[in-house]
Amino acid sequence: MSSLALFGISVALSFTAWGAVASYYLWPALRQRSAEEALKAILLLHGFRFVGLAFAIPGVVSAELPAAFALPAAYGDLAAAVLALAAFGALRTRAGTALTWVFNIFGAADLLLAFYQGSRTGLADTPGLLGSCYFLVTAAVPLLLITHGLAIRILLQSRVPAPAQAKFSAA
Repeated sequence: MSSLALFGISVALSFTAWGAVASYYLWPALRQRSAEEALKAILLLHGFRFVGLAFAIPGVVSAELPAAFALPAAYGDLAAAVLALAAFGALRTRAGTALTWVFNIFGAADLLLAFYQGSRTGLADTPGLLGSCYFLVTAAVPLLLITHGLAIRILLQSRVPAPAQAKFSAA
């Protein structure tokens, strides 16, 4: 079987398995929590996206991995991790809700761009270029995209409350 077919099967089965995990376990657990608490769990998961920096490290990936894929994937993941952690820290504020939206839009676009750049540069046709990062693409990215969808659903269904303003009385 071709490398492209094996890659496609791996990604499709990962989406299927993570979709089932999300349907049976993640979403039921998240919807029992407040929107803020549910988003915290998702944002912390995405805080580990700094691992994508491995795309820029020869030896972890092939030195021939096209920079047109590797650098945007590595630094896009780093930016997504920083945004996720910033949103986590500020979640109780209006700015935190806005940061969560920015993170979700940027983070999902980053992952979709990486899939596009990967297909454009022929990564699935060239075994070995991704090295151990093959598992990031085939196992982690589907989970990350699914959790982006869950976070957007949470944001759309309920407002994450901002802290109550302190009221001062003149006495």
